[in-house]
Formats: sequence, C-alpha cells, structure tokens
Amino acid sequence: MRVLVISDIHANLPALEAVLADAGPYDAAWCLGDVVGYGPNPNECVARVRALPGLICLLGNHDQAVRGEVDLRVFNGDARAAIAWTQRTVTPVTLSFLRSLSPECVYEDFTLVHASPRQPIWEYILDRETAYVNFPFISTPYCLVGHTHQPVIYQQVAEGGEVLEEAPNYAAARPLARQSLIINPGSVGQPRDNNPDAAYAMLDLDHETWEYRRTPYDVAATQSRLKAAGLPERLAARLGFGW
Repeated sequence: MRVLVISDIHANLPALEAVLADAGPYDAAWCLGDVVGYGPNPNECVARVRALPGLICLLGNHDQAVRGEVDLRVFNGDARAAIAWTQRTVTPVTLSFLRSLSPECVYEDFTLVHASPRQPIWEYILDRETAYVNFPFISTPYCLVGHTHQPVIYQQVAEGGEVLEEAPNYAAARPLARQSLIINPGSVGQPRDNNPDAAYAMLDLDHETWEYRRTPYDVAATQSRLKAAGLPERLAARLGFGW
C-alpha cells in the first residue's frame, strides 16, 4: 500500500495540483492538517483533498481558527488577516469539512498529528530537545507531524535515549526499520526551509520505506491570486524564497 503524505497546503492550489500530478500512483492519502489559511484558494483545495482516495485528514491550527474556535490574536498580523479573509470566503461545504476533522489519528504503526503528539494542534517540533520530550507520548513506532513547514526526521536511538536529527534525503527512499521516529514531510503550500518547491512524501507500508519528494509549481500564479484577493504582500513574497 502506497500512501501520499501531505501537510500544510494552506490554500495554495497550484502547489497542491503540482504535488498530485507529480506523485504517481498511490492507494491512500494522509493529510496532516492546515488545508486552509494563508493562501487564496481554500474552497478549491478542500474540494481536491476531499476527493483523494483512502483519505485521512487531520485538524491543523489554521483549520481550527477558520472554524471559529481560536482567538485570532494568537496569530501574527499576516496570518490573522488571512484567517479572517478565509472565514469570509469559505463555503458551507468547506466549513462542514473543516468541522469534521479530528486532531489526531492512529493507523497501524503510525500516529498522525498536525503539530506534536504532546499538543496535537499547536506545538512546534523544531529541535531535538522538543522531539525528545514528545517521544513518551507516542504509542506507535512512528509519528507523522506537520506544522513547522520543514521536512525532518527525529530518531530516538533507545527508549528514553538520545534523539538524532536527520535532514531529508531526496535521492533515495529511507527504510523505517522499526525505529522510533518523528517524521515531518514538509509543507505543500508554504515551505519554510529556503526551498520554494512544494514538499511531500510517499510512504510504502508494504516495504516500510519513506520517500521525501519536492516538486516545483507556478509560484507566480499563487502570488497573483494572493494579490487579487487583497491578502498581505508578505504572504506572496515569502513563497518565492521558501521562508
């Protein structure tokens, strides 16, 4: 069984379409949250995600905010403006889908959350120390997270032991090998690792391998749509640099 793993689409339709075109055949899709927020095409992105086969889709913090369940003052100005615009723009069908999402899921050997196993919607795992304190909250060998928009793997070498950080290798699939891992596929719609290409991953459950992937997309098209929607200029500018 091959699984398309995506996260943090953030209403960036050209990026999502590029990923789906690049992915090749797969049997199921796991989306780790934040389908909406920041970007100019929330309804179209939700419709595309809803149609994916074998879908598991989680609740992200921007999804939760668009549902009206978060004080928008916790976001920076650009994110707050985008969420308010998205709340005005989403259709009842889109909002119903967002309201159906749960913050975490366990599928066989995989725990799926948006942010972290300790705080599934909000905590950022940006370093080995934060990964270390999260491993005790995982009951499966592997945990998939998003939220940081940065592809990375954290491995705990033994129960309660040292945590290692591993950069993505785009040249070859990585064997999972029953190791204790926290894995982030990166962001489809707003990468923050100084690479503007959309990030995603392919998971082969039969062979237990993880394959990082990047694909370019029409950044200028998304930037034009952001400007046409009147969204903050910085949201358009950052897409060209991957930050």
